[in-house]
Amino acid sequence: MAQTRAAIRYAKAVLDLAKDQKTAEVVNTDMKLIVEAVAVSKDLKDMLLSGAVPSSVKKSALFAVFSNLSAMSVNLINTLIQNKRIGLLSEVAQKYTELFDQSQGKQVAIVTSAIGLTDDLKEKVLAKVRELTGKDAEIKNVVDDSILGGFILRVGDIQYDASIANKLNKLKREFTLN
Repeated sequence: MAQTRAAIRYAKAVLDLAKDQKTAEVVNTDMKLIVEAVAVSKDLKDMLLSGAVPSSVKKSALFAVFSNLSAMSVNLINTLIQNKRIGLLSEVAQKYTELFDQSQGKQVAIVTSAIGLTDDLKEKVLAKVRELTGKDAEIKNVVDDSILGGFILRVGDIQYDASIANKLNKLKREFTLN
């Protein structure tokens, strides 16, 4: 929990500074790149979290992997290394993109389904999200075959569970109560 609060504080500070310097969009692109790279590379994630790897090695590796970062993003990495918080880099980057999207009036709708969404279904989900929240959203589809069918929609604090697994569990609870 303390790490999440720290990540949010760093992300807010960078966003405020980036807005002042009118580089918020560029930094957002960098942050998305960092989140994606850490998510797909177990080695990168392990290196960031390892206490055995010296900060200087982490810094060189990060700048080798992310050679085209904006000055603001480079300063963030340097600050995190200086403060011995480089393990938070991915979380700070994730929080930054969330805060940036909020400041732009955007949101992410996470749709968990048993199979991937078609373009037609994505449009229907977007329409439902607009109806519920009054805002546009970016659709992120998570495939999880354990829900059997249907979908689970999460937008901010709202969750709508229309999965077959959920319906079966409700039915099971009704039978065990009666």
